[in-house]
Amino acid sequence: MALVALAFAALSTVGDLLSTNLRWTAALGGIGLLILRAALPERADLDAVERIFGDRSAFDLDPLTDRLKDAQEVWIYAPSAVNLLSPERCEVLRHRVLGGAAGRARIVVLDPTQEVAVAEVSRQLDDSLDYPLQEFGPSLASVVQQLRRMASWQVAGKLEYGFLSYNPGFSLVAVDPKSHKGVVIVEMHAFHNTSTASRMHLRLTRAETEKWYFYWLSQFERIWDSARKPDDK
Repeated sequence: MALVALAFAALSTVGDLLSTNLRWTAALGGIGLLILRAALPERADLDAVERIFGDRSAFDLDPLTDRLKDAQEVWIYAPSAVNLLSPERCEVLRHRVLGGAAGRARIVVLDPTQEVAVAEVSRQLDDSLDYPLQEFGPSLASVVQQLRRMASWQVAGKLEYGFLSYNPGFSLVAVDPKSHKGVVIVEMHAFHNTSTASRMHLRLTRAETEKWYFYWLSQFERIWDSARKPDDK
């Protein structure tokens, strides 16, 4: 349409080679194209949405384990964190994140002493799945023992952990939260899911969604402040 409009404009400069009807046809065609273009969503906006929203498979192109390899600070909240604290990721935490004096890791899971909360989370996370693979209670107990072992690591960095008295309905991982290149990943537990991998995820960066990036960071900070620490009486 642009080429047609340019050709008609060029012909119009050399006399009456074009009829009035043809000129109006080109003009209306160009206007119609502009209206159509204005009504279409921007591809850039669609790309941004696809980068932010997804399930666990949406982050295969940017694996969390790879991102941890260059991180200095990591924040984690999850009811049991059994999937997040896999052997591979724990090795990365030990060697890469906590390998330097500036390395920091804060991890919060559900408080195993809160029996009512543990029962409710078991109902929410286990009983509401079509295809469950793990049981929450044993997973939490295993991770609590794992965190105690991790806290005894002889590393240059600092690892801290705590226990929250109830589940707020999401899991959260922040990698280098105070850095301009930081990322926050939030997993919504929802009411029912086919599997844990099908849960909705948000992947937020400071550059793309600054408001909500800092919102979720503040959520973790409130969780950390509220969490019972191992040395608390």
